[in-house]
Amino acid sequence: MIFITAKFRVKPEDADQWPEITAEFTRDTRAEAGCLWFDWSRSLEDPNEYVLVEAFRDGEAGAAHVQSDHFRKAQRTLPPHLVETPRVVNVNVDQEDWSLLGEMAVPES
Repeated sequence: MIFITAKFRVKPEDADQWPEITAEFTRDTRAEAGCLWFDWSRSLEDPNEYVLVEAFRDGEAGAAHVQSDHFRKAQRTLPPHLVETPRVVNVNVDQEDWSLLGEMAVPES
């Protein structure tokens, strides 16, 4: 899979509305056949920073994502709400889903 994490520094006046600002893009991306997950989190240290954790089945699915109409629309509509260009980590991972974090195993009840 392709695993991507990106940090978005949002303008302070738009930070509380970021989930609504990105709602259509998020919904449409999650509906892509090759999208495994597409999840936003807000930083606990910086309320103007959001982290996007996303994964796509393979390179073909990743390419379909960046060539989609909703991605192209996001390229136009999201940057005006940002302080700077998002930073990203993009890697290929030899797995298909989340692994268990054994060091914090929860006993079965």
